[in-house]
Amino acid sequence: MCGRFSLINAEANKLKKRFKVKKTPKGLKPRYNIAPGQSVAVISNKNPEEITEMRWGLVPHWAKEINTRYSMINARAESILEKPAYREPFRDKRCLIIADSFYEWKKTASGKVPYRIKLKDNELFAFAGIWDMWDKDGEELYSCSIITTGPNELMSGIHERMPVILRCENEERYISGETGAETAIKLMLPYENGMEAVEISKLVNSPANDRKEVIDPA
Repeated sequence: MCGRFSLINAEANKLKKRFKVKKTPKGLKPRYNIAPGQSVAVISNKNPEEITEMRWGLVPHWAKEINTRYSMINARAESILEKPAYREPFRDKRCLIIADSFYEWKKTASGKVPYRIKLKDNELFAFAGIWDMWDKDGEELYSCSIITTGPNELMSGIHERMPVILRCENEERYISGETGAETAIKLMLPYENGMEAVEISKLVNSPANDRKEVIDPA
């Protein structure tokens, strides 16, 4: 699964240039330890020229109430077209979730060890995501899930799953209304090139720690 990630390089001009958008949220700050239930930066097929914010943890539009559990922060690519909560969003409500690293914990004899996984050039990237809008009595909530897949070679030594990181040339294609679900599902592959994993501080274990020291090498 993917349960934490970062968006440290949140400078508006860099985001606009990298993702070819015209607008970003006001007051977007560097985030070192983004956790489920918090706001994340998203480019949706609804607003492809704008970065907006959504709650991480999908709430289907048909849900009777907002569920605060972590169970819908990730959607498995292998079964996304089979699960009712994910199938419709994958067909009609896709998004890019912006990040510059994600965290995973490796099981060892002495306990779980946290790693930061990023591109070697430290550049921004986008997870493949899905979103939905829940509306009850005029209260609207936009929320999203990160799609996960099997590990690449790097991740296989750390964890059995990893988030789908789209190649730059596939980002626009993924959220395009012209790309059907059967084509989009073929993009749900492990990212293979130019990644590295660095053991980091156990400060990352607590969502309350959202500061630079989180990514200090162990």
